Amino acid sequence: MTAHAQFPLLMSPLDLGSVTLKNRIVSTGHGTRHVQNNKVGDTFIAYHEARARGGAGLIITEAMMIDENSVNSPGHLYVGTDDVIPGLTQLADAVHAHGCKLFGQVFHLGLEQMSTLDGRRAAAYGPSGGVSERYHVSGRTLSRDKIAELIAAFAAAARRIKVAGLDGVEIAASHGYLIAQFLSPQINMRTDDYGGSLENRMRFLTDVMAAIRHEVGADMPVGVRISGDELASDGLTPEEVLEVCDLLDATGDLAYLNITSGSSRQSGSAVHIVPPMSTDIALTAGYAAAIRKRVSMPVMAVGRINRAGTAEQVLSSGQADFCGMTRALITDPEFPNKLAEGRADDVRVCIGCNQACIDRMHRGFGVSCIQHPETGRELTYGMVETAKNPKRVMVVGGGPGGLKAAAAAAVRGHDVTLYEAENRLGGQANIAQLLPRRAEFGGIIGNLEKEARDAGAKIITGTRVTREKIEAESPDTVILATGARVFQPPIDGIDEAHVVNAWDVLEGRANIGARVVIADWRCDWIGLGLAEKLAKDGCSVRLVSTGHVAGETIPRYMRDLWLGEMHKLGVEMIPMARLFGVDEDSVYFQHIASFEPVICEDVDTVVLSQGHEPVTELEQALQGWPGKLHVIGDALAARTAEEAVLEGLEAGANP
Repeated sequence: MTAHAQFPLLMSPLDLGSVTLKNRIVSTGHGTRHVQNNKVGDTFIAYHEARARGGAGLIITEAMMIDENSVNSPGHLYVGTDDVIPGLTQLADAVHAHGCKLFGQVFHLGLEQMSTLDGRRAAAYGPSGGVSERYHVSGRTLSRDKIAELIAAFAAAARRIKVAGLDGVEIAASHGYLIAQFLSPQINMRTDDYGGSLENRMRFLTDVMAAIRHEVGADMPVGVRISGDELASDGLTPEEVLEVCDLLDATGDLAYLNITSGSSRQSGSAVHIVPPMSTDIALTAGYAAAIRKRVSMPVMAVGRINRAGTAEQVLSSGQADFCGMTRALITDPEFPNKLAEGRADDVRVCIGCNQACIDRMHRGFGVSCIQHPETGRELTYGMVETAKNPKRVMVVGGGPGGLKAAAAAAVRGHDVTLYEAENRLGGQANIAQLLPRRAEFGGIIGNLEKEARDAGAKIITGTRVTREKIEAESPDTVILATGARVFQPPIDGIDEAHVVNAWDVLEGRANIGARVVIADWRCDWIGLGLAEKLAKDGCSVRLVSTGHVAGETIPRYMRDLWLGEMHKLGVEMIPMARLFGVDEDSVYFQHIASFEPVICEDVDTVVLSQGHEPVTELEQALQGWPGKLHVIGDALAARTAEEAVLEGLEAGANP
C-alpha cells in the first residue's frame, strides 16, 4: 500500500503562504547542542540534513537567541550578528537539496536566563521584573528603550534568516519565555501600554511581528509557537491562549500557529515541553483542535506524536493541519521516506524515554537516540559502507547492546550470529518495562530485533555460549554483551531481616510486607518505580536514596513527574543516606554528608536497589583466546541501555 493511500493527509502537501511543504511531517525547533561556539558547524548541518534526506517536509531550527543577554551556553545558536549567515546558508543548502523546507526560530529567554557565557548568574529581563522559580533567577524590569532594542533584535535576526536563504521565520512565544511572559497577566504587571489589557500584553508580540514583517517582506511565511496551556500556576490558561490566537488571526499576518504545551518556569509544567513516555500520546492535539476551530490559518500539533497512524488520526479528525514529530525523526530519520515507500512497518518507533535526546542536551551533550545512536553522530556513522573483508562475528547476549551490535555488523556485510542464553531476547529491558510508567521501554527490544534480522543477522535463543563453543565455531570476532546481574553489597544483619531485591519484586517472586523501605543507591528509575508500585499496592513506603533527590540520575522531566507522583501517593523520601545495616524490624543508614545515623524503624521488608554487577565469566574464560574480543554495555560496566546500544554500534561497525 502506498503512503498516500495509507496516510493520505500526512503525506500530502501543505501550503504555508508562499511556501509549500511536500508533506506534513515537521522537525520542530529543539536544542541539539550540536552548535559550535554559538554558530552552525558541520555536525549541526549533518544532523539536520539527515532528517531532510529522510524525507521530512519542514525543519525548524532550534531557538536562535536574538540578544547576547539571552545566550548562556556556546551550544546555543546565536543569531544576533551577521556572523551566523554563512553557516545558516550552508545549512539551508544542505536541507534544500532534499526538497525539505527550513524555517528559523527566533527566541529570547527573558526571566528564564540562568547564566551568561562566562558562567556568572544572569541579570535576566522580564516585562516587570519578577523571578524564575525553577532557575532561582531574580529579574530586571525591561525599560522602554530595552523593549525597543529587543524588537529591533528580533527583526534583525529575521533579516539574517532571510538573507541566509531560509524559507520562513517562527517566533517563539511559548513555554513561559520572554514573549509568553509579556502575554501572562500574572507575570506582566506593567502599567504602560505593554501591560494591563490583553491588547497591551500582546503589544510586544505584535510589535515583534510587525518589525519582522518589515524586514522579510510580504511573502516570507512567519509563524508563532505558543503553548496551548502553560500548565503553570502563573502561566497562560487555554482560555487566555484562545483569546491571544483570535487576535493573532485577526492580524492576517501569520502563516501558521505551532501549538505546544507547558512552561519552563515551573518543574511540574516543564515536564510537558518534552513529555516522557508516561504522558499521553498527541499531547497537545486537544489544544490545537480548539484553536483550529477559531482561526483561519493552519495549525500544528506536537507532543508525543511518535507514529504515523497517530499523526494521520490527528489530521483526519480535524485537530491540526500538520504535525511536529521531532523525536520520531530523531529515532528514525528515514521515517518519512519509509512511509513514502510503503514501508510503515519498518519505522523505528520512539519510546519516549528522553534518555539520549533531551537528557543529553540538558547535560550539555549533543542530542542522540537511545535506539539509534547514529543520530547526532552522522559524520561518523551516517553513511554505511560495506566491509571490504567480511568477518565471521559472534555476538553473545541478546539485550539492546547485543542486538545493536549484530545489526551494525550485519548491515556492513559481516556474517553475524547472535546467541542469547534465555529463550527470549531483551535482557534487562524485559524487567525495565515492568516498572510503572515504563511499559513503552519494551519497544526497544522489538525495534532492535527487527533491525538486526532485517540486516541479515542470525539469532539463536536458548543457547549458552562457552569458550569451547567459540573455539568450535572459530569466529573472527566475538562481541560480549552478556549484561549484568543484581548486585548485593555486604549488609550487616541481613540474615535477621526480610530483604529482597528489585528484580524479585518486579517479576513477582517476592512476598512484600505492609511497611517497606527501599534502599536506593542507583537514584534512577528503579527506586521511584518500585516506590510507586508498592504504594499503589497498599504498602507504606519509605524511599531512601544516596542522592540529593530520588531519580537524581535520570532525565529531569521524568524525574520531576515521578516526584510529583511520590508526593501524591504519600511516599516518604529520605535523601543523602547510604545503607549500613538491617535487623528484624529496622534499617540503618548513614547520612552521606554528616555521617550521622539515619534509622528507619517498624519495617517489614527491605527492597534493595543497589545496582548491578557485570556478568564476566565468559570474558574471563576467553583470556588468551586469539580472536578479536569486544566487551560492551553492562558486561563492561553496569550502566544504562544508552551506553549498551552505543557501544554495540561502535563494536559492530568495526568488528
